[in-house]
Formats: sequence, C-alpha cells, structure tokens
Amino acid sequence: MVLAQAERHKEAGEVFAAGVLALESRDTARVEAVLAIAEAEPEAVRGVVSALGWVGREALKGTGRELLEAEGAFRRRLGIAACAAHRVDPGEALSSASADEDPALRACALRAAGQLGRVDLLPALLERLDDADPACAFRAAWSAVRLGDRKAALQRLALLALADDSPFQPAAAEIAPRAMAGGQARELLGSQARNPKRRRAVIRAVGASGDPHYVPWLIRQMETVEVARVAGEAFAMITGADLAYEDLEGDWPEGFEAGPTEDPADEDVGLDPDEDLPWPEPERVQAWWQARAGQFEAGRRYLAGRPVEAAGCREVLAAGFQRQRRAAALELALMDPKAPLFETRAPGFRQQKLLVQGIRAA
Repeated sequence: MVLAQAERHKEAGEVFAAGVLALESRDTARVEAVLAIAEAEPEAVRGVVSALGWVGREALKGTGRELLEAEGAFRRRLGIAACAAHRVDPGEALSSASADEDPALRACALRAAGQLGRVDLLPALLERLDDADPACAFRAAWSAVRLGDRKAALQRLALLALADDSPFQPAAAEIAPRAMAGGQARELLGSQARNPKRRRAVIRAVGASGDPHYVPWLIRQMETVEVARVAGEAFAMITGADLAYEDLEGDWPEGFEAGPTEDPADEDVGLDPDEDLPWPEPERVQAWWQARAGQFEAGRRYLAGRPVEAAGCREVLAAGFQRQRRAAALELALMDPKAPLFETRAPGFRQQKLLVQGIRAA
C-alpha cells in the first residue's frame, strides 16, 4: 500500500516511507521499485537518501555495497549518501566519486568527504574550488574548511555567507564565521551590516560568530519586523536565552504578513523562512541582556550561553534545541577535522548511543 502511494505521488515523504519499509523487509523487488521511482523523479531522491540514513546498518547489508559498485552514477550517489549518513567511510569509492564526470555524484562525494573527516582528500577538495558546477564548488569549499583549510576555501565561503542571491548562503553562513578568526569575522560582518539587502544574511552569520559584541545590534534588529525573528534566533544562539520559556516573546505584529497569502493576485508563494521562530519583544530582551551582559566577554565565542569549547559543545549537543545542536556538532567537527561530523538528523536512539560513547571517550 505504501509503495503504491509512492508510485502515485512520487514525492519525498511517500518515497521515504516506502524506502524504509522496503529496506527493512530486505525484499529486493521492493527496494528496486523504490529506487526506480527516485531515479525517474528528482524530487523523490531526498526521500530515498533519508530512508537509507534512517534504517539501521543491518538493513543495508548487501544493498549498500551493490549501490557503491553499480555502473550508473545515480546508484553510486545513493551508496555514497548512505555511507555518509551512517558515517561509514566507503574508501576508494569516495575518492573516485569525487572526481566523477557526473556533477550530482561528484557533489555528493565532495560533501561526504567533509562529513566523514577524510583529511586525506583535502588536496583534491582544493582543486575543486573552481569546479564548473556551482554545487560541486560549494561542497568542495565547505568540506575543505571543515577539514582545516583557512585560506582559499574559507575566502570562498565568506563571500557566499553574505550573498543575497545564492542557494548556498545559509549553509555558508553557518560555517564560515565559526572558522574565521575573531578579527576576520568582525571585518567581514561590519562591512555589510548596514546593507539592507544583506541584513538577514549578516544576522545569521552574527549568530554563528558567537560574539556577544553584536548582541546590542541584534536587539536593535528585533525592532524591524522582517528580520525580528531571525535576530531573536541569533541572540538565542549566542546567549542561550529561551525566548518563549523566559517570557521574552511578543505578539505577531498587526498587519504583517509572511509566506503565501490568500490573495489570488499575490504571485509570491514562498514559505515564511522564520515560521517556527518566536517573535522577540525588544524591550524585554534588552532588560534580560542588561541583567546578564556581565557574564559574557566580547570577542570570546559562545554557543547557547556556553563558551565554544569541547565540553560546552557536547552539553549543547546533548540537550540543546535542534538548530543549536546542529551548530554544536559543527563546532566540534571544526575542532577535530579527522572526526566524523555528528549526524543530528539520525534517529534519536542512535544519537543517544553515540552521545554516550562520546562522553565515555572524552
């Protein structure tokens, strides 16, 4: 029944459900049916990749190797993605895929190199910074920075982090300020802070920088409805304040609309990018900050109210909100380039097991 739904709709959600059931059943015919849907419908690929990452490793025995050894680039891409999701190094298959002529496979491999901590591939990544395919060039830069490069690759990401016309801007803004020295980050952010077209990008990057020096500026941005919620998130990312729990949340501004409206003449159908974020109340936030500003040192980096150090990041990874956890995983990965990036999208029980193992190792 689930497979029939996937064949009918060919969307990521339906394909994910069918993929999980097919893989866990170990039924080759069902697995092949799901793969065929994804190969024919690009929008469904995300569902298959998520299914490969969701199921346990035992459900991938045989299937994973077959995908890695397949002739077609599409199936090899799924094999690389499955290994990356489970943080299993596919070895030479990853090296060859990172130079494959198929851009989708190449981009997947370049991304996986960073996720898996393959520092041996850093020279190959740097060679791909000028890849003709924009996704490949970005994935190469992202992985190179994650694996330790602080020169050419970081310069590319710094430019992307504040771009207002790139689909890679959010991911670049999440890592570039974290990898930059304090003076570099301030110079970059300060040069664009007054540009209204880049205000949202700068706010996101400020949150990633972790520098409380920017907190007064963030509070002022909360007075502008278009960026108030993302400014609140950046404030929480640095300080650890829970806007809803600590009564720092205000009401939806009267007359403000975000996302699709009911007006049939409105051609803007884009979703509200801040839909799940609370509305900060600037005056209450300001009072909260005045009472606690002495606990923070300007120029020092913080994540969710804790100094950016291994122990504090592990605490956030264990108990923070999901976006904070993702940031903590990235901070830890930047501290130890050879270690795999912690997968915060894995099933909860799998993450808990990995967290316990990490605490014991530390």
